[in-house]
Amino acid sequence: MKLAIIGAGGVRTPLLIQALHLRQERLGIDELALMDIDLSRLMSIGAVTHRLEVNEGLRFRVKRTDNLQLALSGADYVITTFRVGGIESRVIDERVPLGAGLLGQETTGAGGFAMGLRSIPILIGITDLMKSVCPDAWVINFANPAGMMVQALRSATDWKKMVGICDAPMQFLSVFAGLLQTDNEQVELDYFGLNHLGWIRAIRNNGHDHLPEFIDLLLKMGGIPRFPFDPQLVATLGMLPNEYLYYYYYNRQAVDNIQKAGVTRGEQILAENQLLFGKINGLIEKKEYQAIENIYQEYIQHRGSTYMQNETGGEITGGNLETDKFIEQASGEGYAGVALELIESLQGKKDQRMILNVPNQRAIQAMADDDIVEIPCTVSRNSIQPIPVEAIPDHCLGLMKSVKAYEYLTIEAALEKSFDKAVHALTIHPLVQDYRLAKQILDGYLAQHGDYFPRLI
Repeated sequence: MKLAIIGAGGVRTPLLIQALHLRQERLGIDELALMDIDLSRLMSIGAVTHRLEVNEGLRFRVKRTDNLQLALSGADYVITTFRVGGIESRVIDERVPLGAGLLGQETTGAGGFAMGLRSIPILIGITDLMKSVCPDAWVINFANPAGMMVQALRSATDWKKMVGICDAPMQFLSVFAGLLQTDNEQVELDYFGLNHLGWIRAIRNNGHDHLPEFIDLLLKMGGIPRFPFDPQLVATLGMLPNEYLYYYYYNRQAVDNIQKAGVTRGEQILAENQLLFGKINGLIEKKEYQAIENIYQEYIQHRGSTYMQNETGGEITGGNLETDKFIEQASGEGYAGVALELIESLQGKKDQRMILNVPNQRAIQAMADDDIVEIPCTVSRNSIQPIPVEAIPDHCLGLMKSVKAYEYLTIEAALEKSFDKAVHALTIHPLVQDYRLAKQILDGYLAQHGDYFPRLI
């Protein structure tokens, strides 16, 4: 089996290699192709797993390249996790809307819009090449905005084997399994929505729904670490919102918090990445690989501990060390774990239930069949089947439909290079809803992104 990672110069790649090493026997992997247009960065991040890769216990070949065709050739599974323009473009994605007083978050709202316009043509180009070099491969998309990217493939291509993954819903499941002191397979989440726009309305174990108990606990404790929602809001909803719904339920507060912090998440990560790669590159010539691994682990831990801190004003962190350690351990392997669990099931090694971004296919009655939704699915050999979802509340459905309409318009704008459709898409987004501001933001992106942004007409 050959697995190709497109955008493998990212800082999460070592986590994937480590997870692959632990599962190599079960997966039967022979080759891992790591591709990135920045070969220097690809090699630098490769130093983190150098000792693992030269170990006799590693039974698959690791090849690094900046040649897309070489990476894709003969692949059985292709994970797309690229970021067009790198973290520098994320900074622009987030800063431009903030200048208009609107949310500058990388996947939700205007930031996700800009990333989608840059990324959709690249993803479609990848699948065009795959038709000739690996026509039977699965596309497993993790590149953001993940739901919109898979929607573009569904809407604009005839590629059938495609799925979007996000680690957030499956991490929710892992945390609840840990709290209930059972295995992930014994817990079922009644989860529905779009990527970064979902709700949990039941947590079932042995036929019992533990969600009401969890909400009662939230009310008694006045909240818990790493969960930025007011307990009364959760009780009113009767559901647990995905963390990204913070940007909808607390929109003005999120914008104010970011502006008060004086630094966006993209700017924060850019500075940390520059420091990380500076340290790594300084140690490569000395072949101090253990020191490189230690530096990388410190980076990952610090990055996780500051997640959503600026946006929430620190409310998502602030737990005690014992609680934070439990949540970190219970959250599992992140996107690497989700991707490899998915591949294992698609190989036919085990059937399992996973929350994925897939075509609706009548699972949610009020959504179109081709709409990409984020819901529980049954995964088996070469098959992903969405599980029917009971009727959902109108306030959730209305938000889902508004965001889905925005996604379709953004996809059309990217494919047609249409300025008018791009402005229209941003205008109807629930976190913008203003034509003049939408045009101001788009003009800002066109001026600052340079060649990374499509030339709209």
